[in-house]
Amino acid sequence: MLDLLIIIVYNINEVFMEEKYTPPYEITDEMLELVSQIMENLGKLNSVNELEKLPRLRRVSRIKTIHSSLAIENNTLSIEQVTDVLDGKKVIGPEEDILAVKNANEAYKMIDKINPYSQEDLLKIHAIMMQNIIPDNGQIRTKQVGVYNENGQVIHMAPPVNFVQQQLNELFDWIKTSKANMLIKSSVFHYEFEFIHPFMDGNGRMGRLWQTALLSSWKPIFAWIPIESIIKDNQKEYYKAFTLSTSQGKSNIFILFMLKVINQAIKDMVNDTRNHFNHINRQISALMEVIETYPQSANELMEKLKLKSRVGFRKNYLLPAIELGLISMTDPNKPTSKNQKYFKI
Repeated sequence: MLDLLIIIVYNINEVFMEEKYTPPYEITDEMLELVSQIMENLGKLNSVNELEKLPRLRRVSRIKTIHSSLAIENNTLSIEQVTDVLDGKKVIGPEEDILAVKNANEAYKMIDKINPYSQEDLLKIHAIMMQNIIPDNGQIRTKQVGVYNENGQVIHMAPPVNFVQQQLNELFDWIKTSKANMLIKSSVFHYEFEFIHPFMDGNGRMGRLWQTALLSSWKPIFAWIPIESIIKDNQKEYYKAFTLSTSQGKSNIFILFMLKVINQAIKDMVNDTRNHFNHINRQISALMEVIETYPQSANELMEKLKLKSRVGFRKNYLLPAIELGLISMTDPNKPTSKNQKYFKI
């Protein structure tokens, strides 16, 4: 049966390779409506202050992303354990799962440096993601592989190895030249990448990361939106969308699934951002109104706020703002230095 599947895929790919590669999909009214909703919700997110100035929220989002993407691949660590691993704390758990978290963190740190149109970067990030997990990390596969669902059932037999590089070349050529909206284009890429399954292992986590890389190259805020956490919450639908798209010979169902996921992830981020700012009390808000991006002393800030108690200023204004990552010190190694000054991040 496996040999028959390989022969079928071989013949299909032989036909496709005769012409310039174009992924089979159709833009529908439902897709356009979802794109419109996503753009509207992105506008709301951009208007809820500036996410790049919220390091605490960015960190929580990144932890969600890493935990969710790895959990889809059966990583057993809880989100609390993932947090501890990233904080350098000792965690009791499978060594490979702990290593996968560390690797994924290093890979996601590279998001703003990735050229998502570069196969060289793809191999480099895969090498980081799968370092010391598989022997051929950062290398195109040389054996037959398949896609499995959470129950270990085969849902897709990947194309034969002798077609992988050619198909990858064609996919990257298409992504470079396509004029499609990035929301749709990145979803098509995600599906086609998983169909090709270019690596022996790590294809799922790389496909999800690469869609985020494409989106963040278009709108940088996507680097901090945990799309993977919504996929994790809808894992069965994720596999089903892939399987149905494959059976139909076009990625429409998968595109619709991903657009819904992206829309939900953005809406959740809008709520998280608003909730985050609701926790900033009146004193911190007052401090943020008077502090500048250039260094100022505690006395200068207290004078602006018309405060007399240095202890009260430090306890109710300064320390909470520092803990939230809203302001920084000129000399963080000597927090109580008499020469210490403060500035807005």
